[in-house]
Amino acid sequence: MAGLNARIGKAATAGLLAAGVGGFALLAGEMLAAKARRYAKPTMGLALRTSMGPVSAPALRLVLLGDSAAIGVGVEWLSETVGGQLARLLSEGGSDANERHVLLSSVGVAGSRSADLATQVARALLGDHPDVAVVLIGAHDATSLRAPEEAAGQLGQAVRRLRDAGVQVVVGTCPDLGALRSIAPPLRQVAGMLGRRMAKAQAKAVEEAGGVVVDLALETGAVFRADAGTLCYDGFHPSADGYRVWAHALYPAVAKAAMSRL
Repeated sequence: MAGLNARIGKAATAGLLAAGVGGFALLAGEMLAAKARRYAKPTMGLALRTSMGPVSAPALRLVLLGDSAAIGVGVEWLSETVGGQLARLLSEGGSDANERHVLLSSVGVAGSRSADLATQVARALLGDHPDVAVVLIGAHDATSLRAPEEAAGQLGQAVRRLRDAGVQVVVGTCPDLGALRSIAPPLRQVAGMLGRRMAKAQAKAVEEAGGVVVDLALETGAVFRADAGTLCYDGFHPSADGYRVWAHALYPAVAKAAMSRL
């Protein structure tokens, strides 16, 4: 019996080892495939500065910081970006019935990580300071396996600098990476787990720095998982519909921040 148990134990160990090696090889292959995929590029002609709303209405300076989401990679028109859709909603007054002349700009850079926010904050604070800043960051931190606490700490520092300059800050935390169709299972599930860890660390850092958190994964993840049309052709960046979903999730917090500037 002891010999039988030993053989079973060895067989189980060998099976687990083989499964582990096979699983690692599968994940490695999926990572290479994901890196080789053709992804959307920033639209060079997309304006990063514009204004919306009646010129006679109170002015509101809105700036976006962060990664590709802050400049609308995946769409071709400013009106389809998160910033463009937020500016439109704010200029129309939305539920608070206060029209505004929104001065929209973005200092975001595609592929940015939280470590890059220091430079973006410096650019955002040149000249007239913005009234409200919306920060969209975290996906590249998570997929590059950055330690969540380190990346979140850098985000917190950026939020604190903006708040010290009198800017209201709303942060959309790492979106639901488990909804990405550019990544095949089981790597997609791993990405989703990494994204959740990043978002949790981000939320804590942002709140401690005086910013407002919008959990994009919680608020919009189910929509992105159910509707492939929320992503553009590359399966990674949002489409116009995806950015609209994000904009509407962010809008209540952004509108509240804007109200404090009237």
